Amino acid sequence: MKHQRVQPDINEFMNKVKKMEQGEKLDLSSDEDLSIGIMNLISMEEHFFFTYSKTGDTKYLDLLNEIREMRKSALKRIIKDYEGEVWCISKHLLASSMRFMEVGTKALTKGDKNEAQIMFKNSYQLYSLFWGLNLGLLNTKDMKQTQSAQVAFISEDPKPTVKGSASMFEKLGQLVKKAIDCCKE
Repeated sequence: MKHQRVQPDINEFMNKVKKMEQGEKLDLSSDEDLSIGIMNLISMEEHFFFTYSKTGDTKYLDLLNEIREMRKSALKRIIKDYEGEVWCISKHLLASSMRFMEVGTKALTKGDKNEAQIMFKNSYQLYSLFWGLNLGLLNTKDMKQTQSAQVAFISEDPKPTVKGSASMFEKLGQLVKKAIDCCKE
C-alpha cells in the first residue's frame, strides 16, 4: 500500500487563520479559553453524577442537567459544522485531555516528573486532535488507517514545513502552537 505524503502546510493554514481573524469570524484565543471552560464543565457533570450516585439526592441530577445544557451551548460556539459523531468525539477528546492533565498534575505534585510529562503529552495530543478536527485541518473523508496513524491534512505542500517523520499528533501539536495564542488580548 502506497503511503500518502502527510505534510501540512503551516504557512497556508496560518494565512487562513489571519484572514479569519481580520474578518472577526474566528477568535482562537477566546475559543481556547472556552474549550478549557468546557473541559471543566464536563468534569462538573461527572462530579454531579458521582455525588448523586453516592448520596441519592436528586438535586445533583438537576445541577448536572443545568451544567450539561451550559456545556452544550458553549460547545456549539466552537463546533459549528459537524458530521457523523464529530460532536461526541470532540466532547470526549476534551474530557480525556482534561483527565490526562489532572493525572499529570497529581504526578507532578508527587514529584514524578517523568509520569507527569507523559500525561501532559497525552493531554496535549488529544487537545490538538480536538482542534485539528474542529478547525478543518484533518480531511476526515480521506482518512486511511496506517500503522503509523498518519492522516491526510486539508492542505498539503510539496515542500514540507514540518520536518522529519512526525506523527499525526506531533504535526497537529505544531499547528495548534502556531495558531492558538492564549495570551492574545
